[in-house]
Amino acid sequence: MLMAIFLISIAVLLFCIIKLKLNAFVALLVTAFGTGIACQMPLAEVADVVTNKFGSTLGGIGIVTGLGVMLGMFMYESGGIDNIATGILNKLGDSKSHYAVAVSGFITGIPVFGDVVYIMFAPMLRVLSKRTGYSMTAYACAISIATTCTFALVIPTAPPLAVIEAMGIDVGIFFFYALISAFVGMFVGGIMYGSFLNRQDQKAGKTWDFSDMDAEIEAAKEETIVDKPKMSGAMAMSILLVPILLILFGSFGAMFLPKGTLLDIISFLGSKNVAMTIGVLYGAIVARPYLQRSITEIMSDGADKVGLILLITGAGGAYGGILQASGIANFITNYFGNFNIPILVLCFTIAQVLRCAQGSTTVALTTTAAIMAQAAANSGVSPILCAIAVCAGGIGLSLPNDSGFWAISRFFHISVTDTIRGWTIGGFIAGVTILIFACILAQFQAFLPGLM
Repeated sequence: MLMAIFLISIAVLLFCIIKLKLNAFVALLVTAFGTGIACQMPLAEVADVVTNKFGSTLGGIGIVTGLGVMLGMFMYESGGIDNIATGILNKLGDSKSHYAVAVSGFITGIPVFGDVVYIMFAPMLRVLSKRTGYSMTAYACAISIATTCTFALVIPTAPPLAVIEAMGIDVGIFFFYALISAFVGMFVGGIMYGSFLNRQDQKAGKTWDFSDMDAEIEAAKEETIVDKPKMSGAMAMSILLVPILLILFGSFGAMFLPKGTLLDIISFLGSKNVAMTIGVLYGAIVARPYLQRSITEIMSDGADKVGLILLITGAGGAYGGILQASGIANFITNYFGNFNIPILVLCFTIAQVLRCAQGSTTVALTTTAAIMAQAAANSGVSPILCAIAVCAGGIGLSLPNDSGFWAISRFFHISVTDTIRGWTIGGFIAGVTILIFACILAQFQAFLPGLM
């Protein structure tokens, strides 16, 4: 009975998002309330669970997500991200431009939303493709896979923060292993598979239409304001590194320092909310000479951009709370446990199916984390690695029901077929690669710091 209700609730969620075109926030709330009622939970309890889990989810991720967007906007509006990308491209040259594109996307995708990265890089990559003859599909693969790996795995983006909150794991230790895992996925799915796509396209003699580029370049020149210099790439990287290093010190400090005042201070400074607040203040100070707008305007824009993401994530937490309170989450994990499916594979598979079905990485990861939290804690496998497997499942098999699919096709001027080749399949390869990497780490979890 519980499995039938769960499957119906997923069908209702998909129907609301895909057929009725409801916003994911509303669709998740409707599904959460309906699922609780169908499970015959007391009506007052249904309302309380939705309200409390929505609030607790936002309480865990809201501050960091909002501050993370502001931090990214300081890097972007000061010109620092442009200089990071340009510096990497200049150092590696045209022959290794796909490496530079992927690494640039990986770095900038941490503090900046994916669509902003695509808008920022698309004109540059089209110029590169025209100049070098390198496949436009391969460039799109490199940048999009790199960006989605960081979006799904690396804080301060909302999906991994929601997973961390639902599974009750340490943010700094997760960040350390997730960053490495994301890089591995980016390398295989973005660079290696992208190189394969380039060879295919070169062999087939494929070409791309760049006839509109002159008009685009002229328009970009007219819109560009050059009153102030751009922030250097190194300074922009320091904005990103300040909160990251504080979080890492706060998480790993207890392994190397005795209990006392120094450890208490480091732990306080390394708590995610404090570290991100310090990072934003530092970013505002060093970016100020390079900004065309006031710091207040940029922060306000950042708050506006993050609003819907937080609502969707909070509603996903509410739906996950209903799945837990109704007993559906335990039933599902016990049911699949009878098939002896390894916990990491199960975490990945559930997230991947949900991602493929409804298109949103955030919804897929939030829901899967709620379902798998208890099973991961009791599995004997590090919950950190289980969380990484969940996040890996949110990367691949993006279909036309995902807004990101159309963003990539539109910004990079590639066909639907090429978007499937570069984005859909490339993301799946990256996700599976990260799953395999997590499985390898699980064999050594007793010896690796922080995993047990």
